Amino acid sequence: MADKSTGHPGLKREIGLLDAIFLVVGSMIGSGIFIVGADITRHTGSTFWFIAVWIIGGIMTLIAALSYGELSAMYPKAGGQYTYLKEAYNPLVAFVYGWSLFAVIQTGTIAAVSVSFSKFLAYLVPSLSEDIVLVKIGGLSISHAQGFAILLLVFITYINTKGVKGGKIIQSVFTATKILSIAGLIIFGFIHLKPEVWSANWVNWDLRKLSTEGTFTAYHGAPAIAGALAAALVGAIMSYEAWNNVTFVAGEIRDPKKNIGRSLFIGTALVTLIYVLLNLMFTAVLPLSEIASAEKDRVGLVASQAIFGPEGTLVIAVLIMIATFGCNNGLILTGARVYYSMAKDGLFFTRASRLNKHAVPAFALWIQCAMASVLCLSGKYGDLLDMITFIAVLFYVLTIVGIYILRIKRPDAERPYKAIGYPFLPALYILLGVAFCVLLIIYKPGFTWPGLFIALIGVPLFYINEFLKKRDPVLERNDE
Repeated sequence: MADKSTGHPGLKREIGLLDAIFLVVGSMIGSGIFIVGADITRHTGSTFWFIAVWIIGGIMTLIAALSYGELSAMYPKAGGQYTYLKEAYNPLVAFVYGWSLFAVIQTGTIAAVSVSFSKFLAYLVPSLSEDIVLVKIGGLSISHAQGFAILLLVFITYINTKGVKGGKIIQSVFTATKILSIAGLIIFGFIHLKPEVWSANWVNWDLRKLSTEGTFTAYHGAPAIAGALAAALVGAIMSYEAWNNVTFVAGEIRDPKKNIGRSLFIGTALVTLIYVLLNLMFTAVLPLSEIASAEKDRVGLVASQAIFGPEGTLVIAVLIMIATFGCNNGLILTGARVYYSMAKDGLFFTRASRLNKHAVPAFALWIQCAMASVLCLSGKYGDLLDMITFIAVLFYVLTIVGIYILRIKRPDAERPYKAIGYPFLPALYILLGVAFCVLLIIYKPGFTWPGLFIALIGVPLFYINEFLKKRDPVLERNDE
């Protein structure tokens, strides 16, 4: 298919099933899995509940992935979740999602992952430390880590402007290396299992609060227990985030009606297995108190040192750099396709709807890079990640509700694949997702209201755009 706006070829279907699986896995596994365990342990206080949280997060993700299979088979084109929301609801809901993706969900994750790469590179190159100021402009201090993070974003973005094939190859190579490296870490960890540590960690199965000083406090009442579980799930769900990104590149996947659903299931199942085994390994070499009190929450670093000794710092630094580089490549590659689809609908910058000579939306890639770079400089990427979890789950719930809506609105539409367990499994995700969001609103308002405010800014932006389109006939023609 030719892109009429440029005369260049349209999106090329160069992503096979294995590539799509690597895209799912690679986009999900970043640095979070090596860090968030500390906070989860502090909220759960026992190995049983620590692992249970990872299993619950994995089950929720698997159910969502199985449900998205139906939508991806119905609408196998670029944009993924944005397209599903537009078809199930209306352009406003889809735009608010796309805006949230651009303003915080995708770009905030890209910024955080990129800075994380720089932080761990500093173990090898101390001059790139986040504590060394590169430049100071008024009250804004930019560290070497932030500066390098932006250079990394520019580099990965540039590679992806040269065609989907290059980004696909990088994703496959880094994801395969990542899986093998983590598998090696898990195996070495269990080889060095400390029986006394393992036994002590499984003595008490109660859900309780664990302080960094190693003291336990019981939760009293169902509300406190529910709030603790919701708070613990934030880190786990954040680590599972980006599983849906493969739907964004549906226009470049071969046989998308089958391969998107397959890649979602296989990829999320594989990541769930990796996460559960990795965290079990942490409890085999570290007492819960050491997991909870790890310096800067770097559980992976402490565990690696327990396994490999002083060289463990180098081992985990290299592993996290591999993980974060591959993760960011996947996030950058996929996110731009949503803005491309929005621009095609007249809901984003018109230039983002055009493909370059390599058949990729280069302008969408660069404007995403610019936004992520601004977030790198803001230093607020950690706060953004807290907000992302709430907004992302909220839109996952809306999207899965969309399956029921489309079954009513378009009962005769072609459905090459139907959601497994419908209507019960999708309903279970909706129930768990709504409960999670409500509990966060009650017990972790700092995680919810700022993110919700950013998302809702999309509403007036949508109507401003509609008003301008009516005033300017050129914009209307561009939409067409």
